Amino acid sequence: MKEPILFRRDDTLTHEQAMYWKDLLYRTVKIGTEVEFALPKGVQKKDFMPLLVEALLPTQDLSNLGPLGVYEVVDEHCGLEIQVIGRQPYYTALIDQYYRLFATLPKGIRARPTCGLHYHVLTIGLSEPVPDIILANVWNLTRRYAPYLRFLTSAGDKPEALCRRRNYNSHLEMVKLTPFPMTMAEIQQRLRDSRAVPEHNNFLNLENIVFNEDGSIKVFHYENRFPDADLTPTSIVAKIFMFLAILLKAVEMSQYGVIHVGRINEWRRKVELLHLLSNNSGNLATSDTSGVTEEVIEELRAGCREMLDLTKPVFARFESNPSFEVLSLLAETPISLLRASGRDWDEIEDLLAERAAMEAGALDKTDHSLIRCIELAELGEQPTLEAWKWAVAWDLRLTPQELERRLERLERLRRVQWDGDLGTIIFLT
Repeated sequence: MKEPILFRRDDTLTHEQAMYWKDLLYRTVKIGTEVEFALPKGVQKKDFMPLLVEALLPTQDLSNLGPLGVYEVVDEHCGLEIQVIGRQPYYTALIDQYYRLFATLPKGIRARPTCGLHYHVLTIGLSEPVPDIILANVWNLTRRYAPYLRFLTSAGDKPEALCRRRNYNSHLEMVKLTPFPMTMAEIQQRLRDSRAVPEHNNFLNLENIVFNEDGSIKVFHYENRFPDADLTPTSIVAKIFMFLAILLKAVEMSQYGVIHVGRINEWRRKVELLHLLSNNSGNLATSDTSGVTEEVIEELRAGCREMLDLTKPVFARFESNPSFEVLSLLAETPISLLRASGRDWDEIEDLLAERAAMEAGALDKTDHSLIRCIELAELGEQPTLEAWKWAVAWDLRLTPQELERRLERLERLRRVQWDGDLGTIIFLT
C-alpha cells in the first residue's frame, strides 16, 4: 500500500482525543439505508404499495425499529424506496434484519438504472460537537478512493453500463473542493451554492450537517449517495461496515492531519477514472462505461485493494464479522461484473453468503469455549501467562501449539492482552 501523504493542520487531535472519538463514534454512530427498487413487471404501484406497507409495518419513528427496522415506504420515480432506520452496526443483527426484510419483498423486484442505495451515517444525541478535522478526513478519504468506491459499489448489468448515470451522485464538485485550506463549513456552502450539482445529489452529501459558529459540528449526518441499487443482503451489510471503517479511519488520521488525495498526476488519473465510470452519456439512466477496458478494471481493482489495506486494521475491531472478506470479493468482482456475467440476484447473494460463511466458520466449538473462558475469566488468578496457558490447554484438551494457534486467531479478531492483576488474558475489543 502507498504511504499516504498528510496535510498538517493546527487542529489535529492528540492520541487521547483520537482514541476517545474513535470509541465514542463506534458506540454511537448509526447507519441507515434507503433501498430503492422497481416493481415486478405488470404490478401496479397503486395496488402494491398498500400491501407492502402492511407487510413491512413502517414505524415513522426513528426511535422505534419495529419488526423490520423500516421507517417509511416512499413513492420514488424509479419505483419504491424503503427507508431503513439507522442503528448501531452489529453484523449478526443486521444480516438477520436485511434477510427478513428482503424475504418480505415480492419475487421479481428489479434494480433499474434509476435506482440507488444510499447510506446515511449519523449520530443522535451527542452532547458535544464533533471536530471539523474528522469530517475533513471522511471527505478526503472518500475523494482519494472515489473511483474505487464507485467501482466496488457498481451494480449495472452490462459491461458498457456498469453504473447508473452521474447526475444522481455527482462527483463534479467533490473533486474540486479540498479541506485545505477550506473548512468543511465552507465546502458545504460551496455545495449548497453550486449551479452544476443540486446539493443533495453530491457523491458525498453534506446537506444535513449543522455547524457551530466555531466550525465544529453540531449535527453529524452525511449521506453516501454513490452506491447503485443492490438487492443482496450480504452486500448491503458489508458496505455498512465499509462506511463505518472509513469513518473510524478518518478519526485515526486526524492525529496527524488530513489525508491527501494523491500527487497531481495520480489525482488527475483518479478524476479520469471517475469520468469513465460515472457520466451522463449512456442510454436511459446509465453511464457509458464502454471505455472501461480490462486494463482499467485491473487499475480499479488495485485501488480497491489499497483502500481495503488501509482500513483493514479497523475491521479487526468488528466482532464475528465477515464484511472484510465480502468486500475483498466485491473489490475484484463487484455486483456489476457478476450481473454482466449472467448471474441473477439470488445467485449473487448465494456467492456472497458463501464467502461470508467461510469467514464466519473460522471459529469452531473449541474457539468459542476459549472465548468464553477469557470473557468470564474462568481460569483467572494464575500467577503467570505461561501458567494460564497451561491451565487452559489442560481444560480444553489442547496441545500448547494448538492453543497458541487459536490465540493468534483471536488476536486478529479481538486483540488480547495478559492482565497480571486478574491472572488471565483479557480482550481489548
